[in-house]
Amino acid sequence: MSTHTIFGQNIVHYDLTITDTIVNYSGKEKRAIAVNGQIPMPTLTFTEGDIAEIVVHNKLKESTSLHWHGLFLPNKEDGVPYLTQMPIEPNETFTYRFPIIQSGTHWYHSHSGLQEQIGMYGSLVLLKKKDDPTFRKGIDDLPEVPIILSEWTDIKPENVHRMLHNANDWSAIKKGTVQSYSEAIKAGHFKTKLGNEMKRMLAMDVSDVYYDKFLINGKNESQLSQFKGGEKVRLRISNGGASSYFWLNYAGGKMTVVANDGNDVEPLQVDRLIIGVSETYDVVVTIPKEDVAYEFLATPEDRTNSASIYLGNGKIQLKSRMPKLKYFEGMKMMNDMMNMDGSMDDMGMDMSLQKMDMNTVMYPEISGNNKMKMDNNMDHSNHSMTKEQDIVTLNYGMLKAPHPTTLPKDAPVRELRFELTGNMNRYVWSMDNKVLSETDKILIKKGENVRITLYNGSMMRHPMHLHGHDFRVLNGQGEFAPLKNVLDIMPMETDTIEFLANTEGDWFFHCHILYHMMAGMNRVFSYEKQVPNPYLPNKKWAYNKLQRESNQFHFMAENDFATNGNDGMAMVQNTRWSIGTEWRLGYHDRHGYETETHIGRYIGKNQWFMPFIGFDWRYRKQNGELEKNLFGQTNTKDQRAVLSLGAEYTLPMLVKFQGEVFQDGNIRFQLMREDIPLSPRLRWAFMVNTDKEYMTGFKYIATRNIGITTHYDSDMGLGFGVSLNY
Repeated sequence: MSTHTIFGQNIVHYDLTITDTIVNYSGKEKRAIAVNGQIPMPTLTFTEGDIAEIVVHNKLKESTSLHWHGLFLPNKEDGVPYLTQMPIEPNETFTYRFPIIQSGTHWYHSHSGLQEQIGMYGSLVLLKKKDDPTFRKGIDDLPEVPIILSEWTDIKPENVHRMLHNANDWSAIKKGTVQSYSEAIKAGHFKTKLGNEMKRMLAMDVSDVYYDKFLINGKNESQLSQFKGGEKVRLRISNGGASSYFWLNYAGGKMTVVANDGNDVEPLQVDRLIIGVSETYDVVVTIPKEDVAYEFLATPEDRTNSASIYLGNGKIQLKSRMPKLKYFEGMKMMNDMMNMDGSMDDMGMDMSLQKMDMNTVMYPEISGNNKMKMDNNMDHSNHSMTKEQDIVTLNYGMLKAPHPTTLPKDAPVRELRFELTGNMNRYVWSMDNKVLSETDKILIKKGENVRITLYNGSMMRHPMHLHGHDFRVLNGQGEFAPLKNVLDIMPMETDTIEFLANTEGDWFFHCHILYHMMAGMNRVFSYEKQVPNPYLPNKKWAYNKLQRESNQFHFMAENDFATNGNDGMAMVQNTRWSIGTEWRLGYHDRHGYETETHIGRYIGKNQWFMPFIGFDWRYRKQNGELEKNLFGQTNTKDQRAVLSLGAEYTLPMLVKFQGEVFQDGNIRFQLMREDIPLSPRLRWAFMVNTDKEYMTGFKYIATRNIGITTHYDSDMGLGFGVSLNY
């Protein structure tokens, strides 16, 4: 960092060199991305009125970018490849230069691919001037600590993304959240599990990804021993996680929330809060006693682990751990909320602003009945607990701006409504059932008030982020509605936000769960009559490139090497299209060889219906014998190569019903399911069709890519083998 003054302007300069590095968070060396040799990236600090000058040197073997999350800046400096700039290519240098016209806690991160998941994030602190009329003594002059929360997975993020799209449940196995039939029976929730699958839902999910470690400032545990008893400390907290929400708790007592998303709020005391992906909160905590280090605890929403930072010097006092989630109770509640057609009940504005947590059943301590606090004399190994008063949990309705935030009353109002839509089975995330590649930019005019109603009709929560603007959250606080740039919207919630269109350019609006954004849950607000962007010589081509990035094809393959033959499949899919091939290869002519290929397009919001064209090739030595199907149609498998038209429909219980008409006039109907979870690692599969073919089998999932199998096939008999998948 360096500072110099030109014509009275204070220019704060940072050089950031982006390189590959190796980390070892869980006993395995894995690739990560470092900036100036650091993970997370260094904290950048400016004062309101400065000019930021940030020079990025890309030493990676791939392109990159940096987005300044929550900042008001010229659109060309916003850091979204193909929308506001071209990517920074390998061995290129790019300079971001913009005025600092606000204050608060923010953060910055890569907006290129999945780089954010592997280290490209850092804290960004914008300080107030001391003569600022909004400067708050006792808050803005406290000692402070920038904190950035994140997570780490040993699996390459590209593989994580691909596995999510292919409904691979390895993450659930690792987290212990498969919710299999044996677990349902043990928990007394067999009917709940049946009801869940009758409504064609997968298991209750809280977090998509299994993470090996959770981190605070790049470490799972650390201590800040410079703070003494009686001191107050301001924690500037940013959630830089790719997909994790974090519960925040403090062993030293209550936390005072003083800001959210870089904007001051009226101070309020809470026992805990949940910070959504990409949100920031400023909280003030007190070090109650000398010679004690109090734990500030960050627990991911799925409660698989935690990360801690200890404030103070001395014996460590831990915060009580949050109890495990009650997944089957949550599943039962979700069953009640979902209709048989896959739609969810709209609870209206009564269920908004996180006031009614959909997972209340899963979080029994929210009511306060199970409130526990660690004993003051507890050491690191002692978890003695005593009951206390009810927990105060922050929700958006409690946030209040310290000054009026009303928009100009004489400005025209543009009303927009979006439904957040998704398909967990195929991991498709969209708005109004369209991904970015299927939509045009949303035109808005400078000077108008844009009011957006958001309804979450999906099964997952979505932290929606608007670039380049703050919006008012209409939370019942009237003219003191808080200002935010991220709004976490839970299933069935309806929330309303509004902002003044007061700049120009193309601004991204998207879910900040990285894998949801990359799956297509994005829109672009585009100001009319823009000036040309010098960083984008061909805006139309660039926008098409951005659209394609959110609708990529994902590949999967599986092959079963068994004693009675070789079974396998390979598939590529994107939001709408599926191209899949299956094969069954015997070890001699009597068992035969066959392959089927289907090219289909999913129809409808729930994507239960897929019409397709197909090709069927078979050979089996039968000495000219003819077989008859259930309709009396004859068929030979000696040599068969036919085209087909058909459709596949997902029935209740997630059974796939397939109907096909072949060019020779034959008709075939088929029922199949391949992934019935009998236990956390044991899966059952079956298939039966009108050609009088049938199959049943079991697979034990040994590792992420290996399974032990046995199956019986009507053509090939009984076999045992090993299944490999990618």
